[in-house]
Amino acid sequence: MVWRGPMVVTAVLTLLVTGCAAQQKSAGGAAAPGVTATTIKIGGVLTKTSASGYSTKDAEVGAKARFERANAAGGVHGRKIEFLGAEDDGQDAAKGDAAAKKLVQKDQVFALVPVHAPNFGGAAFLEQQGVPWFGWATGPQWCGTKTGFGYNGCLAPKPGAGSQTWWGRQMADLLGGADGKAVYVQTSDSSGSKYGGTTISQSFTAAGFKLVGVNSGLPAAAPPPDWLPYVNKIMTSNDGQAPDIVVSVIAGTKFNVGLYSALKRAGYQGVLTDATSYDAAILKDKASAQALEGVLAAPMFEPFESAAPEIAQFRQDVEKVAPGAVPTQHMAIGYWAADIFLDMLTKTGKDLTREKFLATGNGSYLYENAGFGRIQYPRDHTEPSGCGALVKLENGAFQVAKSMKCFDNVPLK
Repeated sequence: MVWRGPMVVTAVLTLLVTGCAAQQKSAGGAAAPGVTATTIKIGGVLTKTSASGYSTKDAEVGAKARFERANAAGGVHGRKIEFLGAEDDGQDAAKGDAAAKKLVQKDQVFALVPVHAPNFGGAAFLEQQGVPWFGWATGPQWCGTKTGFGYNGCLAPKPGAGSQTWWGRQMADLLGGADGKAVYVQTSDSSGSKYGGTTISQSFTAAGFKLVGVNSGLPAAAPPPDWLPYVNKIMTSNDGQAPDIVVSVIAGTKFNVGLYSALKRAGYQGVLTDATSYDAAILKDKASAQALEGVLAAPMFEPFESAAPEIAQFRQDVEKVAPGAVPTQHMAIGYWAADIFLDMLTKTGKDLTREKFLATGNGSYLYENAGFGRIQYPRDHTEPSGCGALVKLENGAFQVAKSMKCFDNVPLK
């Protein structure tokens, strides 16, 4: 027998102990990727750049602001968020898929927060891998999953599933009722815009308005050289008269500026409303601000001008990470997506795996916050949250017309 000495014996014992510990850990469920005793690694995917100029890059600031506040408070169950920032998908589905795979396979993140990309292509991969992702559910890829959590639910419900009524009901409350009031909906010929026209039209009819027209003939590529054919249809849609409300379901300020300017030149005196005109950048351009004067925008979060404590906290958090930054819609989306993720993380507990986290999120999960309303899962994997607010541009400044409120959905026809 050869004596190996105490150092060799110690090394062997160490290997045996660590081996047993590894086996016990494996038997009890391996630690989740990106999770240590003190940190949780997170990364996001945004459309920071695109050929059209569209960008959601501000969502990174919003998420960072919320994560930094959580970290300053000691983290979640003793773990701080290690935020890697966000990848840029360039509004390309293939690049979004590659970005998701990089974050999961190379960077070993626990979850993707925020995901805010209209053409996000990583949904199937994340679902197959069981990786949670949080952001703005702008397309059908968010709907029907078990891993994708839109801060406002699924905005592309299938027929028969719940569809939002909040926009129409908020407008009815603002205008003193819907009885006898006519609504016209203008969309572009893109699939997303036409789909939005269907759900938003139903939101207004569910609130009691009379729908007098839905026009989806507007080209989506660029504003038309002549708005007159569209304006003429609108101005005579209500039995030869103009409707009380025109709803624009068109992506892009240039489109809405063109449509609203043409309507005002034609003498339109009714209400104009859309989902995209709540943007401080608009105020920098005098012509755009004039065209959008009086327009009611419909964000799915509490407006920045609100006196709600949650919005004061949002502003304070953003100022700490980006001094002087002007709040934007994308910033709010990143912030509230991160907020919901942190709440779900807290409710999951200290013993953290992706499986346990998803079980929490998909197991009668409910979270209410005046900043974004209310979210319920698993219900909101297939329908929207049903919450929203109204903001009016008046005298060159945004004002809260209706604060955040949630309403029951109705089955989509």
